[in-house]
Amino acid sequence: MNADALRHFYDYHFTENRKIWNDYILPLSQEQFTQTVNYSHGSVPNQIVHLMSVDDTWFSPLRGVDIPEPLDPAAFDDRKAIRAYWDRVEQHMRDYLAGLQDAMLDEKPFTEEEDQDLILWQVLLHVVNHGTDHRAQILRLLNDLGVKTGPQDYIFYVYDHP
Repeated sequence: MNADALRHFYDYHFTENRKIWNDYILPLSQEQFTQTVNYSHGSVPNQIVHLMSVDDTWFSPLRGVDIPEPLDPAAFDDRKAIRAYWDRVEQHMRDYLAGLQDAMLDEKPFTEEEDQDLILWQVLLHVVNHGTDHRAQILRLLNDLGVKTGPQDYIFYVYDHP
């Protein structure tokens, strides 16, 4: 594991987030977008707000800032507000990853009881894995709304980004 490999993996994460947003979420009607569902975090915006909230929660202490309160999906009433916030979260993550060095990957970045034994590379892999899980949940919701979606497999990203 090295910093360049992790940056590559995050490029996949960011690319797939934007692909789902641009290809599947933007074309939704407002009714489809806000439809309440009894699955995971509920509606499409609730899923997205959860995803960006968790990304921000893990990266904030890595960046030396306080962990924010979990985001309230009700505070994001439209796609423009969600996209703007998500862009800021992604940029913070990219800024951190730009300074990532191989020597940092074996450090234990947290002091809290539950997380104190986590190694940085484990945390970084977890965040991408969490994103993959929730994108899959979003894709399932979109499918239930009648949207024809495609795969988000990492290997397809590799094929397109050699």
